[in-house]
Amino acid sequence: MSANTDTASSPPVTPNDTHQPPSDHQAQLDKRRTALVASISNLKTQISETESQLQAVNSKLRSPESAPQTVRNHIHLLHTYNEIRDVGQGLLGLIADARGARHVDIQNEFGVAAGD
Repeated sequence: MSANTDTASSPPVTPNDTHQPPSDHQAQLDKRRTALVASISNLKTQISETESQLQAVNSKLRSPESAPQTVRNHIHLLHTYNEIRDVGQGLLGLIADARGARHVDIQNEFGVAAGD
């Protein structure tokens, strides 16, 4: 027999042929399967926890119907802030006039920024 006929009669080598005994290969597959099952279980737990967190956050959110009320509340707070700021600026102006100082110098003395 020639070398060509020997190779032709041998079974073809497949990519799955790992040159390991079948029991070792099966043990590795079983180990991999166990790891994947554990990973899937862990992911399902994470999904459940995330869904619970989502429900908790959603329950705290206001409904879209309350959006106009929220806007009205913000506008009211802005008006209140502006009124208080105007009174404060007026008081700083009175102090500046009484001292004969510039308004900016009085603002700096009291720690009020120019944009406040």
